[in-house]
Amino acid sequence: MRAGEGTFTIGWLYPDLMNIYGDRGNILTLSQRARWRGIDARVLPLGKGPAPAIGQVDVFFFGGGQDREQALVYDDLLETKAVHLARAVQDGAAVLAVCGGYQLLGHYYETAAGEHLPGIGLIDAHTEAGGRRCIGDVVVEADPSLELRPGTLVGFENHSGRTFLGAGMRPLGRVLRGSGNNGEDGTEGVASGNLFGTYLHGSLLPKNPHLADLIIERVLRRRLEPLDDSLELAAHRRILDRELAHAAHGG
Repeated sequence: MRAGEGTFTIGWLYPDLMNIYGDRGNILTLSQRARWRGIDARVLPLGKGPAPAIGQVDVFFFGGGQDREQALVYDDLLETKAVHLARAVQDGAAVLAVCGGYQLLGHYYETAAGEHLPGIGLIDAHTEAGGRRCIGDVVVEADPSLELRPGTLVGFENHSGRTFLGAGMRPLGRVLRGSGNNGEDGTEGVASGNLFGTYLHGSLLPKNPHLADLIIERVLRRRLEPLDDSLELAAHRRILDRELAHAAHGG
């Protein structure tokens, strides 16, 4: 682990402002799945202002927020977090960013009012304002390079932004149901090394424990012992079967 202290550290970026649609469940899932394997896990809140402990973080979580909340964290992100976050990723830390957090990792984000906010450029992507909200359950076929089993992801989206990936960027997966990144090109999220961005709330990791384990494995650089995920995967399959049935009937 990066901190060299035998502790798996999850850095929660702006927990008081970027935390909607059950995103806290992602923090709970990462920490608990580590603890179930005997790994000492802790959560480090990274609010506004300097964050001297940022170099101890193994996985950063950046949750979703409305335009108002994104504007409130924007200056602080650029001034006190961006350089350190980029350095941590280069050193092997992972990032899971959802919705608003995902948008701020790109080159720029356009608000509903038409304001362009430059992002921190960790991913080759940009987000434009959309004319309608994308709301509902989502089913994604995960990118084969991730080697996830099962090979699907499920979640809930609620966003008006339209994110477009650069030509060399791999999506987290392809949309089977829902809108995903932009409702046009069939992509959902991004998977770039240890950096994962997505529009999937709901929250994402409790219903997709295989993705949670992939993120932990990327940081620990070793395979994890399997857990009994029968309940989690039953919830996953229920959403998957329901939404694919609706799609098949034109719903």
